[in-house]
Amino acid sequence: MQPLEILIRDAQAAADGSSFTSHAAPEENEVARILRICNACRYCEGFCAVFPAMTRRLEFGDADVHYLANLCHNCGACLHACQYAPPHEFAVNVPQAMARVRLRTYRLYAWPGAFGRLYEHNGVVVSLALAAGVALFLILVLALRGTLWGAAPGGRFYDVFPHALMVGVFGPVFLFAVCALGVGVRRFWREMTPGTVGAAEAAEAGAAVATLRYLGGGHGDGCNDEDDRFSLARRRFHQATFYGFLLCFLSTSVATLYHYLFGLEAPYAYTSLPVLLGIAGGVGIAVGTPGLGWLNLRRHPLQGDARQNPVDRGFTALLFFIAVSGFALSVWRASAAMPLLLAVHLGMVIALFLTLPYGKFAHGPLRAAALLRWAIERRQPDHPGLADDS
Repeated sequence: MQPLEILIRDAQAAADGSSFTSHAAPEENEVARILRICNACRYCEGFCAVFPAMTRRLEFGDADVHYLANLCHNCGACLHACQYAPPHEFAVNVPQAMARVRLRTYRLYAWPGAFGRLYEHNGVVVSLALAAGVALFLILVLALRGTLWGAAPGGRFYDVFPHALMVGVFGPVFLFAVCALGVGVRRFWREMTPGTVGAAEAAEAGAAVATLRYLGGGHGDGCNDEDDRFSLARRRFHQATFYGFLLCFLSTSVATLYHYLFGLEAPYAYTSLPVLLGIAGGVGIAVGTPGLGWLNLRRHPLQGDARQNPVDRGFTALLFFIAVSGFALSVWRASAAMPLLLAVHLGMVIALFLTLPYGKFAHGPLRAAALLRWAIERRQPDHPGLADDS
C-alpha cells in the first residue's frame, strides 16, 4: 500500500468515529468526514477557494462546515478528479455533501425560520402559488372597480394603481426582504468570526462575486455538468441572470429618481434610461433562467442534492415569468389589456420579494460573505495559535 493510501485510510478511520467533534446533523457530519479525507490527499488544493481554506483546519466544527459549504460553487471539478469518489469505499463526494449543507444553511439562517422551512420543501409551489394569489387579488380589486380591461390614457400605470398605493404595498415588502436577508447574513457572519475587513479583502471578494470566478471550474475551463466535459455554460447563464437582475433593480431605482427628483411619472419613453435598463435586464433574465433550468435538469445526480431542486427551480421560474410579463406589459402598455398585465406582473414581483430571503437568492449574500471571509483568512497565518507558540 502506498504512503498516501495509508494516510487516507487513517483519515477515514478517524472520521468514522473517533474523538472529533460530533455534529448535530448528519449533513454536517458527512462534510466533516469527507474534508478530513481531502485534507490527507490535497490533490484538488488548487481547484477553488474551498480546498486551501480546508487545509487551514485540522477539525471541522459546524461554523467551519457552513462556511466551506457556502464557499463551494458546486462546479463539479473535484468530483470528477477524485480517485476516492463513488463507487470507491470512501465515497468522497464534495459537491453533493456541500450542497446538502448549503440547503440547510438557507433554513438555519432564515428569518423568520418557519418561512425558510416552508420554502425548503415546496419552493416551486410556494413561489408560483404566492404569485398567483397576489395577482388574483389585484385582478379582483380591478374587476370590482370596473377597471380590469380598458386602456388608461397614455398607458399611465398610476391610473390603474395609484402611486401612493404601490409605495404602500411595495415599500413594506421590500423592507421586509432586506431585513430578513440582513438578519440571515449577520447570523452567518457572526458564526464565522471573520476578523477585520480591509479594502484589499473587500475588493478581492467583490471581484470574485462580480466575475463568478469559481464557476470557472478547477482550471478555468468551466463546470462539469452531466459528464467529464468542461463547459462555461453554467457560468454564462448565471452571469446573465445575475446582471439581468441587477439591471432591472437599477431600472427601478432610476425610475424612482425620475419620479421624486424630476417629477416624471411612468410610463417612460422606450428610449429613456429606465426602460433601456429594464429591457436589457429582462433579456438577461429571460436568457439566463431557462439556461439554468436546462442545466439543472441535465446535471449528474452525484453533483448536487435533489432536495435543493424545488428551491432552485422555484426562484428561476418566478424570475423567468417576471421577465416575460414585464416584456408583455411594456409592449401592450397602451392596450386594453394593460391593467390585467400590470396586475399579473405586480403579483409576481411582490411574490419574488417575499420569497427572496428563503430560496436560491439567499445563497448570493451568504456566498459573498463566505468569499469575504476567505479573502480575510488567506492573509492570516496558517495556524496563528501555533505561530504564537513558536
